[in-house]
Order: sequence, then C-alpha cells, then structure tokens
Amino acid sequence: AKYVLVTEPARDRGNIVTGRKGVARFDVSIKGAPAHAGTRPEDGRSAIRELGNVIQTLEAMNDLKRGVTVNVGVVRGGTKPNVIAEEAYAEVDMRVPTMADADELVPKILGITSRTEGVSVKVTGELNRPPYEKSNAGAALYEHARELATELGFELLDVFTGGGSDGNFTAPHTATLDGLGVDGKGAHTHYEQLYISSIEPRARLLYRLYQTLR
Repeated sequence: AKYVLVTEPARDRGNIVTGRKGVARFDVSIKGAPAHAGTRPEDGRSAIRELGNVIQTLEAMNDLKRGVTVNVGVVRGGTKPNVIAEEAYAEVDMRVPTMADADELVPKILGITSRTEGVSVKVTGELNRPPYEKSNAGAALYEHARELATELGFELLDVFTGGGSDGNFTAPHTATLDGLGVDGKGAHTHYEQLYISSIEPRARLLYRLYQTLR
C-alpha cells in the first residue's frame, strides 16, 4: 500500500496520530508450596508474596520522562485465606516509544527470577506491536491532511500517543496516518464517549483524503 489510513478514535481535542508507542504483553506464572497458614506456615512458600516482589520489580521500570510505562493489570492467586498460596498469576502491559527501549526492556522482563527459595517464576511474552515512529512519508501525509482540514474549516494537529493500533504494523513500511476517527474522551473508562459534533468534519476529512490521494 502507498498509504494507510487508520480510523482509530482521534486523541483529545481531535488530534491526529502520527506516532504510537510499541506494545508488549507478558504473563507471569508463579509456583510455590501450599501449607496450613495457621499451624504450619513455615512449610509453605507463598506464590502471592513472591508476586509482590515481581510487581515491585516491574513497577520500578516505569519512566514517564522517557515514555516507558509498565502496568500490572490483572492478578490472581491462592485458594483459601487459611492456605499459603501455591500459585499466583499476573498479566502485564508495557509501552515503549522506540525499538531501542523494547530491545532493552523486553529481555529484562522475561529474565525476572524468584527472590524466594522454593518458589519459581516463569515469564512469557513479547513485543506484539512495534513502535510507530515518525517518518518523512508519514509527515508528508499528515501535511496533506492538515491542508485539507484547513479547507474544511478546522485545525488538524498531530500527536504521539501511548495507545497501540494497526498503524503500529504499517508505519515502519509505508506512509501511515492514524487517529482519523471521531473525537471524544475517557478511553477505557466508565465515562468513555464520542462527540457527535466531530462526526461530520472527520467524515468529510476522510472523504477528501480518498478523493485527493494518488
């Protein structure tokens, strides 16, 4: 394809997307040893306690200035309150702005080991969307869209965002313009919404792109 137009939602205030962070996902499985928590706690090896250690290690990788985020979004573990937890599990999301960051941090996460004797930690996962880094081809496509938006009566600004999309896959190979969908706010929250007022201008912009791109 010469061009890729992605109709993911616009960012706040209707910004178009010309760059995205890469996305990595990991599963953490921890195996300990069960025991009665009241009578023989010394016989047990808590997977949940070790999961706490792993979470602290992962949280320490966050670097907002650098643009790196690591989020432990799902945790499970244990069977009963009076049993030392034999198993624990977590699902982890990481976002990185560049491939250099991914090359550094993915092996670190996959290499996390247990701090507790008798407890095993296994981490699996990978980078599942490469960073969508700004390119000359993408910049030229954005400038074309910005001029069309001006003709239609609104200003089109671009932004680099932390969310992933199909644009992550195409941007390294061809001119990609993302965030062409409607404007709104509150992604992944209880108040997620779109602005009805943005539907017509965004549709007109997309139509003009179809008409003018060759």
